[in-house]
Amino acid sequence: MPAENYSIGVARPHGAHVPDTGVSFGLHAASEAAALITIRTLADGGQRASEIARMVAEFVAPARHTLELALYDIRLKDETGDIVRDALVGAHERGVHVRLLYNLDREERTTTGPPPPKTEPSLIEALPFETAAVPGWPDLMHHKYVVRDRDAVWTGSTNWTDDSWTREENVIAIVESQGVAIRYQEDFAQLWSKREVEPTGRVPTNPIRVGDADVRTWFSPKRGEKLAHEIGHRIGCAHERIRIASPVITSGPILGTLAEVAADRRVDVAGVVDATQIGEVLEQWRRNGNATWKIPALRFLMEHAPFTGKRSTPYAPGSVHDYMHAKVTVCDDVTFVGSFNLSHSGEQNAENVLEIRDRSVADRIAAYVDEIRARYGPVTLPAPTAD
Repeated sequence: MPAENYSIGVARPHGAHVPDTGVSFGLHAASEAAALITIRTLADGGQRASEIARMVAEFVAPARHTLELALYDIRLKDETGDIVRDALVGAHERGVHVRLLYNLDREERTTTGPPPPKTEPSLIEALPFETAAVPGWPDLMHHKYVVRDRDAVWTGSTNWTDDSWTREENVIAIVESQGVAIRYQEDFAQLWSKREVEPTGRVPTNPIRVGDADVRTWFSPKRGEKLAHEIGHRIGCAHERIRIASPVITSGPILGTLAEVAADRRVDVAGVVDATQIGEVLEQWRRNGNATWKIPALRFLMEHAPFTGKRSTPYAPGSVHDYMHAKVTVCDDVTFVGSFNLSHSGEQNAENVLEIRDRSVADRIAAYVDEIRARYGPVTLPAPTAD
């Protein structure tokens, strides 16, 4: 069968290749978790798409029984598409049971938040293994995870697109743990059987020991509200440091607690957002008038804590996707990493987050946040308008 019949999505070239100068952290500290938790960080212009495609292939290669993929956006052009396609089709051909879930959106959706994916369903469904679409309305199937056998999970903020792998700040987390893998298999089974977002995410959140780290798994929408309150609680209890990377910060429990912590000035708090998306959120709030308390809280946070913002390209069909897309929170030695924007919509979407209590992971992620926020300027919000 011709290669194009197996193509993993499509994407337009966005210009000249950017040199490989990005930041990547491995966990080399003397801890058991270092051997079982791998963190890869991506920076705008910091790595080639083929590098990440080969990472996918290396993750898939050991699969012997099952591969379960839940991917919001899949658009890979020729070289990267070939690497990923060959890895997945190769697994299928050697007898691995491969299943892929993807988000199917409406063309007319215009809400703020994650831009609509441009996955081509006809290309996905031409693959020689099982695939299924999950309608992305009213809430998104926003996962970016893969479960390999009952052994390991690939997750994080990173969509499977060339722009995500080359032009965005993102994080990939790979955890080798049967306990964690089983939790992700449970969430995948709910999505596969229900084929809708709302009834999924009812998965236990109690800690799992991964080496010498404690790891909790969080899935929304069923655990979305609890997750937002857990992140807010950790922020409020932090004694040493708080570091945040999120495109937007609009979740009530999180935004309110961050503003309070910034006012107290007792904890070292800093972060980075996507300035373009923050501006879009403010405009939406002004129009609908139902988040009046959040506007001054967000303004206070941006003015009283050292947050910076990336001026990304506004979403438009065919435009480059160069968002500040990482979604991590560090509170002392606890790290939250996954697909969850710190937003109210994140509580309602199908999302996943790892809560990792491990000093070495927290140190690496905090350093990454500091590195990328140093690239961008302060977030300047428009002046309040008179009523």
